[in-house]
Amino acid sequence: MKSGLSLTGHERSFPAEEVIVTKTDLKGRITYANQCFLDISDLSEEQALGQPHSIIRHPDMPRCIFKLLWDYLESGREIFAYVINRAMNGDHYWVFAHVTPSFGADGKIIGYHSSRRVPKRSAIEQAIKPLYADLLKIETQATDRKIGMARAYDALQEKLKSLRMTYDQFIFSL
Repeated sequence: MKSGLSLTGHERSFPAEEVIVTKTDLKGRITYANQCFLDISDLSEEQALGQPHSIIRHPDMPRCIFKLLWDYLESGREIFAYVINRAMNGDHYWVFAHVTPSFGADGKIIGYHSSRRVPKRSAIEQAIKPLYADLLKIETQATDRKIGMARAYDALQEKLKSLRMTYDQFIFSL
């Protein structure tokens, strides 16, 4: 797949009645993608299946949010998050994601399911963009990526503590 794509600065959208759906295996490789996902990401089904979900990762998306996401999922919990993604042509699109673990008959996690809806524009503009810019700045200031991510994660936890909210409370307050 293409890497190092340049960004166009053009934002894509999808109809409010549509839902973007993907499923992945335990390693985050795409095992299912609906047509809405394929259309907005500029991928064919053949290009998407088997690829890491990070194929659509936008460089403005803080890594610490994905750490939080994986912490939730690996503990068997669902998570809601605002995410900026990148289409294959360099366009971007915002989503309000609901990601859940998928369980097998034995109760063990066998993969993940993500449904994404059109996000609240006011939440993105007033809270998410400034927060993500701050977190990304912290991440990129460190010379070591893991240290930067850990510092940004800690900064997020401090922000939530100062607000006297859990992450879930914060997201649903927007």
